[in-house]
Amino acid sequence: MDSPQFTAEPSSDSRANRSPRTFDFDVIIAGCGPTGAMLAAELRLHDVRVLVLEKETEPVSFVRIVGLHMRSLELLAMRGWLDRVRAHGRQRPAGGFFAAINKPVPPGLDSAHPYLLGIPQPVLVDLLEEHAMELGAQVRRGRAVAGFEQDDEGVTVELADGEQLRSRYLVGCDGGRSTVRKLLGVGFPGEASRTETLMGEMEVAAPQQEVAAKTAELRETHHRFWLRPFGGGVYSVVVPAAGVSDRATPPTLEDFRQQLHAVAGTDFGVHSPRWLSRFGDATRLAERYRVGRVLLAGDAAHIHPPIGGQGLNLGIQDAFNLGWKLAAQVRGWAPESLLDTYQAERHPVAEGVLDNTRAQLELLSPEPGPQAVRRLLTELMDFDDVNRHLIEKITAISVRYDFGEGPDLLGRRLRDVELKQGRLYDLLHHGRGLLLDRTERLTVGAWSDRVDHLADPTAALDAPCVLLRPDGHVAWIGDDQRDLDSHLSRWFGRPAG
Repeated sequence: MDSPQFTAEPSSDSRANRSPRTFDFDVIIAGCGPTGAMLAAELRLHDVRVLVLEKETEPVSFVRIVGLHMRSLELLAMRGWLDRVRAHGRQRPAGGFFAAINKPVPPGLDSAHPYLLGIPQPVLVDLLEEHAMELGAQVRRGRAVAGFEQDDEGVTVELADGEQLRSRYLVGCDGGRSTVRKLLGVGFPGEASRTETLMGEMEVAAPQQEVAAKTAELRETHHRFWLRPFGGGVYSVVVPAAGVSDRATPPTLEDFRQQLHAVAGTDFGVHSPRWLSRFGDATRLAERYRVGRVLLAGDAAHIHPPIGGQGLNLGIQDAFNLGWKLAAQVRGWAPESLLDTYQAERHPVAEGVLDNTRAQLELLSPEPGPQAVRRLLTELMDFDDVNRHLIEKITAISVRYDFGEGPDLLGRRLRDVELKQGRLYDLLHHGRGLLLDRTERLTVGAWSDRVDHLADPTAALDAPCVLLRPDGHVAWIGDDQRDLDSHLSRWFGRPAG
């Protein structure tokens, strides 16, 4: 099957000579990384038939530690399984993210989870995949998308082995080299990689005191260099990759030894690597997140350097934004423009992440100009408001979607406030909307099949009532029933019946 480069909405002409076909699935997701698995779980909360295709036959074997930031932790709490993930990770203070400038955590962070959760990437992926499958998603490994055609009603997906499957929608969560994005013909503008960095985990023979002293000395001017202990003689090692083997080939332990000698004058006796990798500073953003019935999420939609640890979190948050909207489209109650709000909301967020990683990279340069700016910013971060602003930016708890004019809380996520029945996030486990009503006078009426209602005059809110979307963002604030009904229609479609 040919896969034309779709750059516009599909035409019914593409199926003019083809018989209608029953849908095998409602949504096919390409890629079973954190974004794809999370999206599958969100869709299954609404009984959407989901198939996740993963080209790799086995999960990744290397044990890379990744970090879940505050907003991602909140989203996991909203679905009731943060404790399950947290049991496999290690918490550390929510500070030192921006350009690795080490400052203490400021007081008053607006979250019930003001920490970073470090967790091995294979463990996190396994947990997310297991969660999606427990909810009823199908996952098929060793199956790669080779092509697709879309029409007004759905997408026909061809696999590498020639099998064809029919679904209502296709979502590319297949990484920075996304096959789906390339076949779709969506531009991926940005900057190619200019510098590369080696990263890995390995054992270190040198005494810990010697490693710590040398690292502290070099970090004064070499901010793309560190050795961080994990215990048992194992360290996370990061060092510039200039002058090592070809970038198209995987790095070797000898590459690390060579670069450690070049920067530190010693290789610290590194040996027995757990995993070795290299990353560049390429920064790209897809021009469109949606073309007809095909969408992009996670690294398929945006790539950037890993500084600040935002990439995985950005993808998970894409999935939470898209999941309930795509489910609403499949279930038939989505307002006409609801699916378009996915790009309208998430594309600017990704632009902001790309910009802050660009800024952080400049601050890591050993050149005199960037170092002068770094020293100035380091002084400014002694002010709690500056430090807090940068932490909230990195951790995404400051994200505000544009829902029009209104109070500052409109469009923002609502923190996990205390209620007479416990905590707010405990009421969001099923991925439905929620009216939190302090007046005890309002109702969700005919939208009760999509929106829950809690009357609680004691709720810790600076507003009479709020309407929450399934992703926890505030869609409406007020106390007027007619105004509420209008916003229920805007976000949750026509009333049932």
